[in-house]
Order: sequence, then C-alpha cells, then structure tokens
Amino acid sequence: MAVTTDQKTQIEQWHELAQQLRVDSLRCSTEAGSGHPTSSMSAADLMAVLMSKYLRYDFNNPENPGNDHLIFSKGHASPLLYSMFKAAGAITDEELMTFRKFGSRLQGHPTPAIPWVDVATGSLGQGLPIAIGIALSGKYLEKLPYRVWVLCGDSEMAEGSMWEAFQHAGYYKLDNLIAIVDVNRLGQRGETMLGWNLDGYAERAKAFGWHVIEIDGHNLEEIDRAYEEAIQVTGQPTVILARTHKGRGVSFLEDKEGWHGKPIDKDSLPKAIEELGGERNITIEVPKPDPVEAPSRGENKPLELPKYEVGDSVATRGAYGDALKALGAARGDVVALDGEVSNSTYSERFAKAYPDRFFEMYIAEQQMVAAAIGLGVRKWVPFASTFAAFLTRAYDFIRMGAISRANIRLCGSHAGVSIGEDGPSQMGLEDIAMMRAVHGSTVLYPCDANQTAQLVAAMADQNGISFLRTTREKTPVIYSSDEEFKIGGSKVVKQSSNDVATVVAAGITVHEAIKAYEELQKEGVSIRIVDAYSVKPIDVATLIESLQATGGKLVIAEDHWPEGGLGEAVLSALADSGQVSLSDIKVKHLAVRDMPGSGKPQELLDAAGISAKHIANAVRELSK
Repeated sequence: MAVTTDQKTQIEQWHELAQQLRVDSLRCSTEAGSGHPTSSMSAADLMAVLMSKYLRYDFNNPENPGNDHLIFSKGHASPLLYSMFKAAGAITDEELMTFRKFGSRLQGHPTPAIPWVDVATGSLGQGLPIAIGIALSGKYLEKLPYRVWVLCGDSEMAEGSMWEAFQHAGYYKLDNLIAIVDVNRLGQRGETMLGWNLDGYAERAKAFGWHVIEIDGHNLEEIDRAYEEAIQVTGQPTVILARTHKGRGVSFLEDKEGWHGKPIDKDSLPKAIEELGGERNITIEVPKPDPVEAPSRGENKPLELPKYEVGDSVATRGAYGDALKALGAARGDVVALDGEVSNSTYSERFAKAYPDRFFEMYIAEQQMVAAAIGLGVRKWVPFASTFAAFLTRAYDFIRMGAISRANIRLCGSHAGVSIGEDGPSQMGLEDIAMMRAVHGSTVLYPCDANQTAQLVAAMADQNGISFLRTTREKTPVIYSSDEEFKIGGSKVVKQSSNDVATVVAAGITVHEAIKAYEELQKEGVSIRIVDAYSVKPIDVATLIESLQATGGKLVIAEDHWPEGGLGEAVLSALADSGQVSLSDIKVKHLAVRDMPGSGKPQELLDAAGISAKHIANAVRELSK
C-alpha cells in the first residue's frame, strides 16, 4: 500500500510522540528510583497511535458520558500512562516527576485518585475483567457509543481471571471492547509462558469468540490499521496481539532480561535519552467524543419492601431476593449479578422481574465481582450474590475494589454450619473475617426476614463495599415489619433489670440465644441478648451499656471460625473504646472450632458448640 505525504507526516508525529513517552517513562522512574520503565517502553507505540487518533476522551470533563475508557490492566506500566497524561496536557512535567513520591497522586500503580483513571490496577489479571462491566453498561444499559480500551500485559495472560473475562466478553458479544495485549515476551523473572507465540494467544482468544488481529507492535502503520479494523468489528470483542520489545529503543535495555521493575540510574539516563532522540515536549489534542446525553435511568418510585409476619418462618436468603426485587421496582439504577446460583441466593426474583438489568456471570466469581466494579464505574448500583464460601475466590478483586473506591454490594448465602447436609465445602466460615478486613467495608448479618429487607435497602445507599451474610435455613421472624435497622446499630432482643450476662449473637445464633434464654428462664435466670446484626461498623455503645448492666459477663456465639469473626469484632471494639478493660470482663466465645461434616443443621450447631444448650451452659459457667 502506498503511503501518502500526509500519512508519512502522521507516522513521523506518532514516532516522535512514542519516543517522548519512552523518554518520560525513563525520566520519571529514574527520578523516583523505582518503577517499570521497560514495561512502559514496549507499549509506547501502541499508545501513541491510540491517543492521537482513536481514543475519544475529554480530559477537561472526565464525567463526559461519551468518553471512551482506557484501562491499564498492566498497571505496572504506570510511567507510560502518566507520560500520556502529560502529552495530553492533563498534567505538567513537574507533576510527572513526582511519580511514586509520598503525597503524589501519581502512585506506583494507577488509582482513581487521578480523575482520568476508572479503577485501581496493579494486581495483574484485573483490568480486563473490570472492563467487562463497563462494556456491559455501554452496550446493554446505557447504549452509548463509547469504547473500552484495555492495555494488557502478556504475563497476566496466565491468570485465570483473564480467561474468565475472555469467555464472558465473547458470550455477551461485547463489540465495544478492544483489548491490546503487549506481547513483549519477558515477565518478571524471565520469558513468559508463550513468549512471542502470537498464534498461541490467537487460538485461545478465537475459541472464546473474539476477533483477533496480530501485528508488529512497533510498526506504526500496522498499529493504525489494526485500530481501524477493530472499531469496525460488530458482534464480538476484538483483541490486538502486538509483538513488542521490552525496553524498546535503548540498546542496553531492549529485550534484555533482568530489567523488570528496575529504573536505570541517573548516570545512564543521558545515554538512554540520546538513543531515543532526546527530550521532547509535545502536547497533543486527544480527540473528544461526539456530544451524547446520558440516558435516563428512570424516576425513583416509593420503595415498598416486602413485609413478613412475626412468627412466620422465612429464610433470610429469600428475603434478600424479595428486597432486591423491590429495590429494582423503586430504582432504575439497581442492577444485579449472580454466579449461577440465583435459585439459591434468590436473586432470580430480581432476574425474572428485570432481566435487562441482570447479568449472569456463571461459575466465575472473580468475573462477577469485577463486572460489579465496572458497572459501579458507570454509576450503577450493583448487587452481586453467590455462596459466601465462594466469594473467597474473588477476594483479590474485593481487596482491589477498596483501592478503586468501588461502591458494590455483595451477598453471601449459605453461611456457616447451619447450611446442614452439604458439608464444609459449601459453608462460609471465613467470610466475616475476610470482609471485615477490607478497608472501609460494611458487614451485615441479619437474623430475620424483615431485618434483611431493611438492610438490603440500606446497602443501596451505602458507599464502599458492603457485604450481607444470609442463611440457608428458614428462621422465625422476630421483628415487626415497621422496625428500623440502621447500619452501625444493633437490637437488644431480651433484657431485664436482673440480667446475669450479655449474650451477643448475629444471624442464626440469635435464634439459638433466644432458645437459651427460654431454657434459662425456667431456672429463674435472665440474660440480655444483643443482636449485633451490624458486625462492621459495630454498635459499641450498646455493647458497653449491656456489659455494664450485666456485671461484665459476656457470651459471644457465632456460626463462623473464631478468627476474625463476630467475637473478635466485639472484643476489639470494646478494647478500642477506651471505656472497658478486657481484663475486667469474663468472656465465653463460642464459635466453630473443629472441621464440620455433613448433618442436619441442628446437629451441626450442637456439634460446633454454638447451639442453645451451649449458650445456656456458657452463661451458667460465667455465673458460678
């Protein structure tokens, strides 16, 4: 194909911009004394063409609904991203040189502290899965023409989460998603699994229904043609497999092992810059998107939560499904996802009522949480549900979601030994500890249906990552439908002026505590029961008040391992309060301490030592 004079000029401009991106990646990482310049240099040509011609983005208005989304799944290439921001005129050279310094928003890996960054990346294998959620929003919910561009590294192609993303993007025919894989051959400690075997990557991607383009990632004309082809594809996502050289353009770095995550020293920097043609100060105007209006998400209607009669038996997982459906009726911004267990979590009730706002993630919990984060980027209110035990598979996405300042709501059903016959592989026994450890998280564990419904509604407006733990078995409704439950609160279920001990419980153990109360009443013994449904934040004021009223005698009963669960939440809150000395408290902490097996729920509660008789015995022992 003949190249015109105008094309030659454009190619020269791209070359100069790419060289500037390389030089700036070296400069900022050398100044910082750390970073990944060679991983940035390999993708500089790819990004120079993208930002000059194909990316549609208004840096003055990052909330523009027509903006494309650019996600660096290979977040360690942040020097390249920040150098792009400089080239776009979004940051100054002075700010670029604050890279990785304390207090700078240009952190070692990108975070939404920067307004043009959607999500935190750096834990490899996350950017593309999160992009699925953004692309789902664009294609199916907003129906806007923006594209989602994702720069991936070849090392992260070994992550299972990447292939969860590939299969879901293919399944949902996300033709607004374009992945660019920087195949530079070298990982952290040597060659990657496939090296420069582009065909190997291509066959895998094709098997998942992707359109595949293979190119030389340093040939600017090929890059241009690849992007032009990619934006014309309909009915399937596109992946561009670009063969590149790590450290491109500097003789002592290019395709050399041992340079991953290492900046060059200040003495070597002038030589490297000279090989790249010197410093430049190019500023380009990134194309802006065509004007579009964000689609309406409907007017909010009065929320009519389900109501349950006191004394009825209802599983809290069922109440979750009912409440989620009610939220869907009241709010057009609520969306739901599930990991192919919606007939157990009961999110199917939402799915049947609002199928256009429900996304099936199948047995791919990492992708489910990632898609929820992506949908949250587009200001939806996502609820994602699966068995509590299976959320452990997605924990890194939850952890990184906190860094992304994600607003997502997770529901884990089938918690604890009370699920019964399914056995320990299905029992969430670590989930409270897991979710309590997430920065800024909210952890809720309702014991009855009306309480569950109120808490689901509260989660919809809760910032950060919130988690609702639900129970498989039906439990008695003990609260009226007009009872209020706020996040950070608790309920004193039973109390009198002569209570001998405080029993703190949540979820299934609240009902066991009530049985223990009834058993002890026959002996003339009264106890105070605190339903600590808000495990984080916990109602420390009520805990202190109850302890003071009961002589410092405390029983904690939980259907969870002792580590990190309700017991530790209670004791750490008391210790941190400064109003209680733990040495003055007599405590019995009842929790699941031995590996459970299969059995009937009550048998397992008894065997674990957390049933009513064990709670009653603990009170008797404290009262001696």
